[in-house]
Amino acid sequence: MKIKRSKGEKIFDVFNFVFMTIIGLLMFYTFWNQICISLSKPELAIKGGLFLLPKGFSVSAYRAVLKFKEIWIGYKNTLFITVVGTALAVFTTSLLAYPLSRKYLPGRKFFNIFIVITMLFSGGIIPTYLVVRGMGLLDSLWSLILPTMIIGFNVIIVRNFFSNIPDSLEESAKIDGASDFTIFLKIILPLSKPVLATITLWVAVRIWNEYFHGLIYLSDRNKYTLQLVLRDIVTTSDPQDIMDADDLVAIPETLKAASIMVVTIPILIVYPFVQKYFVKGVMVGSVKG
Repeated sequence: MKIKRSKGEKIFDVFNFVFMTIIGLLMFYTFWNQICISLSKPELAIKGGLFLLPKGFSVSAYRAVLKFKEIWIGYKNTLFITVVGTALAVFTTSLLAYPLSRKYLPGRKFFNIFIVITMLFSGGIIPTYLVVRGMGLLDSLWSLILPTMIIGFNVIIVRNFFSNIPDSLEESAKIDGASDFTIFLKIILPLSKPVLATITLWVAVRIWNEYFHGLIYLSDRNKYTLQLVLRDIVTTSDPQDIMDADDLVAIPETLKAASIMVVTIPILIVYPFVQKYFVKGVMVGSVKG
C-alpha cells in the first residue's frame, strides 16, 4: 500500500534536496579547484581567479612534488601505520565486540556502560602524552597506532551487528566441539563482512589523515607521515625552498595544490571497493542495541 505524502513532507524533500546539492557542490568545488590549480601553467595560475578548468596544462608541479624525497618517506610511514593500524584496530575491535554481544557474558552491562563512558570523556592531551611517553612510544610510529587502536563508537557498531547473528549458529558449532575463538574466527567474522568493511574504511581514513597526534609525538623527520610533510609544504611561504625544485617551472600555489592531490587521491581510490558494504554495515550495526 502506497502511503500518500503530505504537502509539508514534499516541500521538506525539495528543500532538503536543494540544500544538500548546494553543500555537495561547494565541497566538491574546493577539491576540484585544487586539481585545476595543480594542473595549470604557473604563469596563469599565479593570476588567481575562479578555476573551473585548468588554465593551460602543466604537470611541472607534480614532477617537483614526486621528486621531493620526504614525500616518499611520508608515504612509507603512512602506509605502515594505515595497513598495520587498520588491521590491528579492526581485529581488536571485533575481538572486544564479540563477547559484549553475547547475553551470557558476566558483567556485560557494566562493560558496555564503560565503553560508552570512553565516548564521552577522555584523559586529555597532557595525560595522554604522559602515558605515551611512559610507554616509550615517543618518536615511534606505534604512538599513532596503539593509543587510538580501539574506538568506543566502532565497538558499539560491531557489537550490534554481531547481536543480529543467530545464537543457533554458535550453539551448533559448540556441539561439534568448536571453541569460542574458533567460532569467532570461522563463523562470526566471515558473516560480518559488511560491518568489518565499514569499520575498515573508517579506521583507514582516520589513520591516513592522522595529523595532530603525529605533530605531538613525532620529532624525527624520518618518522613523519604524509600529513606532517604536507603541513610543512602548505605552511611554508615558498615550497621550493624545502623541495629543492628550483630547476622546475612551478610556483607555491601549484606546488601546494599538487601536494594536496598526491596525499589525498590514494585514500579516495579505496572507497569504491568497500562502498557496497558501507550502507548495509552501518544500518544493521546501528539499529539493534
